[in-house]
Amino acid sequence: MKEDYYEILGISKGATDAEIKKAYRKMALKYHPDKNPDDTEAEEKFKKAAEAYEILSNADKKARYDQFGHQAFDGNGGFGGGGMNMDDIFSQFGDIFGGGFGGGGGFGGFGGGGRQRVAKGSNLRIRVTLSLEDVANGVEKKIKVKRKIQAEGTTYKTCSTCNGSGQVTRVTNTILGRMQTASACPTCGGAGQSIDKKPADADAHGLKVSEETVTVKIPAGVVDGMQLKVTGKGNDAPGNGIAGDLLVAIQEEEHATLKREGDNLHYDMYVSLPDAVLGNSKEIDTVTGKVRIKIEPGVQSGKILRLRGKGIPSINGYGKGDLLVHVNVWTPKTLNKKQKAFFESMKEDEHFEPKPESSDKSFFEKVKDMFS
Repeated sequence: MKEDYYEILGISKGATDAEIKKAYRKMALKYHPDKNPDDTEAEEKFKKAAEAYEILSNADKKARYDQFGHQAFDGNGGFGGGGMNMDDIFSQFGDIFGGGFGGGGGFGGFGGGGRQRVAKGSNLRIRVTLSLEDVANGVEKKIKVKRKIQAEGTTYKTCSTCNGSGQVTRVTNTILGRMQTASACPTCGGAGQSIDKKPADADAHGLKVSEETVTVKIPAGVVDGMQLKVTGKGNDAPGNGIAGDLLVAIQEEEHATLKREGDNLHYDMYVSLPDAVLGNSKEIDTVTGKVRIKIEPGVQSGKILRLRGKGIPSINGYGKGDLLVHVNVWTPKTLNKKQKAFFESMKEDEHFEPKPESSDKSFFEKVKDMFS
């Protein structure tokens, strides 16, 4: 199981943005590769801290993580399955350290003065529609994706503007002294390489569009609007860069008879008056197929029958929700003479007089219980 992001940074769940940034800065300084050469354990902690900061420093991602945990970012390989490279991590230091760490006065990798920038391809976004059964059981989807890949026969040469570093450095004089800043090379776009040769069907970056079938493993319990990530299945980057990611947005299809509320499901069961009086059994829908439910004699309209564990699995692995069956006694609107005469004769019968018991909750109490 992956470590909790708050525990990685040593902060509480209620930490402010400033506290998150401070905690990350402290860990980044402690475990930076330039301070711990050839120390794989320190490098791993450095990467974990960067991954935690990437999520917790973004309000939208932090909210999703707080609600769904690591599953909010797990697609095929998940967030931590190689999605961040060292270049992604070092790109954060402009925010954390103010962008002043370059070739002098800091670690070599902070601003890019001592570390070559690696270009990353653009991300792709698709929307996947799931049935309620897919959501409840988890599903593996095979999706056709058109993505840019490096065209066969394309060769590159070192960019003459940045000499392969992918960055250009500018030095300006200020009242505080000489300031050095680094930015992506305008010639190669940060790739460090420019086109040498390319086939006729390739674009200006040596890429061409290709259709590929991508397998996406969707865990049970996802919710409408959630976004999963498949690492490395976006567009390729020119040269020796790394591919972007495929972002999969979840869209939940409306079910014909079941309504979802969080991990719980609701089903409206209509019962005839004879069945309500005498009792019976009835077949109803669930996300795993049909089940037969017993109707006790004298059941009241509005009663809620709870089928435990027949709802949606929790995305965080906290068990399953329930299926709440709402009983609705159906009153006939038209009667023949014989039926009408029967009910006329029963008007004064004591068995037909309403006699609610203390256990029969009011409508508002039932609503309160349902949402508690």
